[in-house]
Order: sequence, then structure tokens, then C-alpha cells
Amino acid sequence: MRRLPVYLVLDTSGSMTGEPIEAVKNGVQVLVSSLRQDPYALETAFLSVITFNSAAKQIVPLTELSMFQMPDIQASGTTSLGDALSLLSQKMDTEVTKTTAEQKGDWKPLVFIMTDGEPTDNWQKGLTEFQKRKFGMVVACAAGQGANTGILKQITEVVVQLDTADSATIKAFFKWVSASVSTGSQKIEASGKEVSGLNELPPPPPEVNIVV
Repeated sequence: MRRLPVYLVLDTSGSMTGEPIEAVKNGVQVLVSSLRQDPYALETAFLSVITFNSAAKQIVPLTELSMFQMPDIQASGTTSLGDALSLLSQKMDTEVTKTTAEQKGDWKPLVFIMTDGEPTDNWQKGLTEFQKRKFGMVVACAAGQGANTGILKQITEVVVQLDTADSATIKAFFKWVSASVSTGSQKIEASGKEVSGLNELPPPPPEVNIVV
């Protein structure tokens, strides 16, 4: 079976303490429960969660939706976005099955990165690793006004910004992510093709602004 790997790369630095981090936890739960109701996603989507603060760690390896257990996410420390990009690259190498002459591998991963601030590490180093890999689609989300959209634009063309990092806005973002993953799964099932651009995703809700 060809899987559709979905990586959530989430900022859990100290500035996310309180309402934002609780909203992220709720958002991931909403995402998983809505995808579990989609037969296409249930069949193909596998989900991993990578968090980054003073260091990056994968708190959920690539897991099928029916087996996904919500991890405990706490906010503290700084914003090691570069570390997160390096870790994502490594995990992609070990977790995603590559296509060879003998077999069709997994679909190219969908990646959703969310941060509320500026990277505090050598993010360019992580970006160099990241750029050596082929992803299906990468969406970066600037949660609130403190996030640096210029840096996110260097990671991916598809950058969205939330006006605030409050629970309603973050929940709206995760609902959109969920709808996007569903769209990706359905497209694969229907046409055997991957989602490759923002124009193929459902339109974002009013809380989610596309950064041009």
C-alpha cells in the first residue's frame, strides 16, 4: 500500500505557553478525529508529529490514523526551527518508502510547519538538508504577528499567516489542514496524482491569510 505521509512540525517554544499550546493540542485532536471519518484518509494518510523548542524531537513517528495516540505537548525553551528541518529530513529518509524499479514507494509527504516566532538556531543549515528532499507540498503557518514570514518564504512558497495565535484561529487552521489532507487522499485515490499546489487545496478559512 502506498501511504500518504503527513508531517506536522509544531513550534512548542516558551512563547506558545498557555492558550496557543492548548489550541495546538486541540487542533491536532480535531485534525485526527475528522480524518478518521474520511475513508480515503483512513486508508492512505499516516501522521507524524515533530515538535521544536530548544531542540527538535519526533514525539509521534509516522503512524496510521486509527493507531494515532495524542502525545503530551508542553511549551518551553527557544525556537530551533533549523533543528526541526534537519530532523524532518532524517525521518523522511528512514520512514518514507522510496520508489524503486521493483516497487512504487509512498507518495511524497505533505508537511505543515507552524511557528509563532523567529528561529533561534542556524535555520539555514537545516534548510539545506530539507531542500535535498522531495516533498509533495509544504505549508508553513505563521501563528500571530511575531512569526517571521520572510524566513518561512525561504522554506516554502506556500505561507499562511494567522492574525492571532488564539484558540479559535488555531483551530480554524487545523481544520483547514485536515480538509487539505482529505483532498490529497481523495486525489490520490481518484487519479493516482498528488496535490502539488495551493490552488488544489480547499480555500483557507477567513482566519488563515495567504502570504503573497
